[in-house]
Amino acid sequence: MTQFVQSPALRTAWYPVARVSELGENVLAVRLLGEDLVIWRGPDGSLVVAPDRCPHREAPLSIGIVDNGELTCAYHGWVFGAAGQCVSVPSSGPQAAIPPTAHLRCMQVQELYGLVWVCPGVPAFDIPRIAQDDDPMFRRLNTEVEAWSTSSPRLVDNFMDFSHFPWVHTGTFGAGQDPVVPKLELGPLDDDFFGYTYEVDAANPDEAVAVSGSEDDFVHRVMTTGFALPFIVRSTIRYDDGLEHILLLCSTPVDDLNSLFTFVVWRNDDHGVDPEEILAFDRAIGAEDRAMLETVPGTLPLSRTGLVNVQSDKPSVEWRRRFADLVGIE
Repeated sequence: MTQFVQSPALRTAWYPVARVSELGENVLAVRLLGEDLVIWRGPDGSLVVAPDRCPHREAPLSIGIVDNGELTCAYHGWVFGAAGQCVSVPSSGPQAAIPPTAHLRCMQVQELYGLVWVCPGVPAFDIPRIAQDDDPMFRRLNTEVEAWSTSSPRLVDNFMDFSHFPWVHTGTFGAGQDPVVPKLELGPLDDDFFGYTYEVDAANPDEAVAVSGSEDDFVHRVMTTGFALPFIVRSTIRYDDGLEHILLLCSTPVDDLNSLFTFVVWRNDDHGVDPEEILAFDRAIGAEDRAMLETVPGTLPLSRTGLVNVQSDKPSVEWRRRFADLVGIE
């Protein structure tokens, strides 16, 4: 099995691990690149991300309690505040010095696009820019973060490919779609994403009307799909009436075989359509991908000869080549 999560290069990237709305006064446990993490909002309102173990006797901090931004360990009551600083060791008394090794080793964290992004090391990549997030003509819709029993490379490989549309997405938009994939030309889509432009005539069942804005049986889409290393994919959809639907597909490696997945939507509609009607159709598409991917065991082979490829696989092959170079797999 291909193993990749221990690659030092992956510790220099940003990963979405939760929705901002999940935090509040709560403490949150997540697993990223094989490491258990704890997240909470400190006394000054900023997020704190650290390994999910107390430096005293390694109890999970995520079972502790947050009060006024300070996290109390459930085992011996040690208290951690802003930037993971240990501020109290009850057994030593209020006047005792706190050992310098009692402070938590915190990771960098950002709140962007309604998501909590974590970088375990020193960032070598910026979080990809979505220009529509600053455009008042667009609204942003967030979805839940789900745990998928599939490897993040398989998710990206799937999202970079559209030859599976007529086979996997028969219950949503792929029914009746031409299975022949035209020759694809790859190139930069902007400063952050590398991919391709293509056109499809997609099925438009009743469940899709809120998304497409059309009641026709089929709708014409001009689309782009591109990746930003290591695991972010953006898909843009433009309909003939000028409606745009942008999807940021975020795959976060829990470990070599499991992932967190969420997607964010931006739309330039009239903001009058119920967001849940829009997201329900995109969730149904994701469920079709998930059902297929969770049947495929192991992680994606990254060697040049590990898989059979045809011309329609060109986008995912290019992502796989660049990802393999990043993590040092030949």
